[in-house]
Amino acid sequence: MTSGSHEGLVIHDIHGSPDAETVLLSSGLGGAAAFWKPQIDALLHAGFRVIAYDQRGTGRTGGTLPSPYSIAHMAQDVLELLDATATSHCHFVGHALGGLVGLQLALDQPTRVASLALVNAWSKPNPHSARCFDARLALLDHVGPRAYVEAQPIFLYPAAWAAEHAAQVAAEVDHAFAHFPGADIMKARIAALRAFDVDARLGEIQLPVLVSAAQDDVLVPWTCSQHMARGFPHARIDTLPHGGHAHSVTEADAFNKHLLAFLLHATRRQVMV
Repeated sequence: MTSGSHEGLVIHDIHGSPDAETVLLSSGLGGAAAFWKPQIDALLHAGFRVIAYDQRGTGRTGGTLPSPYSIAHMAQDVLELLDATATSHCHFVGHALGGLVGLQLALDQPTRVASLALVNAWSKPNPHSARCFDARLALLDHVGPRAYVEAQPIFLYPAAWAAEHAAQVAAEVDHAFAHFPGADIMKARIAALRAFDVDARLGEIQLPVLVSAAQDDVLVPWTCSQHMARGFPHARIDTLPHGGHAHSVTEADAFNKHLLAFLLHATRRQVMV
C-alpha cells in the first residue's frame, strides 16, 4: 500500500498494481477510507487496484470547506484525485453520501467512470432521512459532539449486531469523538447531502450500475434504492434483508460477493467494448 497527498489533494491510500483496473472507494458521512477495510482484501484478491481516501474536512485530510458546500465540490476532489494518481477511469463504489459523489461524477465526467456501485444511497431527498438528520443535528447543537457520535451506531448498525459487537462499536465511537471534524464542517456536509437531487437525470447515466441496499436500514429507506434503480438504463439491484445502513460492514461476505460479481462483469463488458 502507498499513501499520498499533494497540496490541496485529499489524502488517499493506493493498494495493488498500477496496471490493474482501479476501484475507487468513497465513504459516507464519516468520510474515512478506513470504512472500506472489509472490502479491500477481497478487491485485491480479485486483481483490482484500489484507491480509498479521506474526504475533505474529515480524517487525515481535514481542512476547511468552501461555502456553500456541495456534492459537486466533493466530486471535483475525486476528479483531482484521479488526475493526480494517473487514473484514466475507475469503477466507483460509494456508500450513502459517497454514492451521491459517484452520481455527480458520472453526470459531470462520464468518461472517468467505468461503472457505479451505490450502497444505501439515494437520488433525491426523502422525509424519513430528513427526520433522522434533524434529530442528529439537534443532538449536536443542544448536547454536543459526544452525544452526536454516541447516536451514530444507532443509524449505522442493526441493534443485535451492535450489541454483539459492543467493544468494536465503543471503540468506533471513541475514535469518532477524538477525530470529530467540528460542528461547522459536519453541518456543511449534512447540508450538502440534504440538498442533493439528481432524480430527473438518472436516465443520463449510461454506465453499468449496481444498487445495493439493506431492507432494515433505519437511516435511508431501502425503497430509495429501489426507486433509483428503476431510473437507470442499465442497473441491477441487490438487497439484503439484514445488515443496516452499513451492511458492507455487518454483512461483508455477502456484500463482497455481490460487489465482485458486478465489478468483474463490468470489467469484462468494458474489454468487449
